[in-house]
Amino acid sequence: MLFSGHPRTRYRSAPAHEVICQLRFPTILTINTVEPADFQEAIRAEFPNYARRQDVTPPKITLVSGGAPKVEQQPPVINYHFLSADSQWKLNLTKDFVALSTLHYAGWEDFARHLDKPLAAFIKLYKPAYFRRVGLRYVNIFSRSKLGIEDAKWSDLIAPAYAGPLYEPDVIEENFLNCASDLLFQLDSSCRAKIHAGPGRVKNSAQGAPQDPEVKFIFDMDLSMGGNVPCTLSAAGLETLHGHATRIFEGAVTDRLRAAMDPV
Repeated sequence: MLFSGHPRTRYRSAPAHEVICQLRFPTILTINTVEPADFQEAIRAEFPNYARRQDVTPPKITLVSGGAPKVEQQPPVINYHFLSADSQWKLNLTKDFVALSTLHYAGWEDFARHLDKPLAAFIKLYKPAYFRRVGLRYVNIFSRSKLGIEDAKWSDLIAPAYAGPLYEPDVIEENFLNCASDLLFQLDSSCRAKIHAGPGRVKNSAQGAPQDPEVKFIFDMDLSMGGNVPCTLSAAGLETLHGHATRIFEGAVTDRLRAAMDPV
């Protein structure tokens, strides 16, 4: 089942590893050339820490008839980082997008509350014509050891739509080196979902850090609303995406996994 009518439920052991909201807009060149002092002042109480970085952009490759491709190096993009005092919340601003992310997701209402002020300040100061794309991404990581269900198979916990081969009676789960599903589908006239799901190990990229040997199940939902979304409708658009995310998430988990996540 891809969608579920199961009521929205809060879980004490929710699997959200990272949640990201990104709103893309037509390029505003001044963001790349003038430091956003007024924007910082508007959000500084909630995001007191600041860093300025240059993101390298891939070269532009143009195919030339009868000749070698033309490669043009692109200038770097300035990415302004604003972090909360506890570093659990990060706001990014570039000439093309504004984004909020967290590794400490406590629920949609809390996330929306952290976004309200920065988004309002951005719209007031920079006056984007509209948003090209409104996106909401949930990176969920299920750990059987943390949930106390080490004896369960993924086919006991995840719906067949995302763990199909693992439901076969002759399957030995440990023998699968890769078993991932990648889906891209339309949710309604303006929204779509891109989902990657499958078991795997989560790598720690920090130099010298120990690696976790446990096989976890990654359920990565990237939902987006396209078209020219008016700024005044961006919050409503995110509410719509969150509603879709709830139906997809509940459709992906079984009752046994719901119970293990400890519903509130």
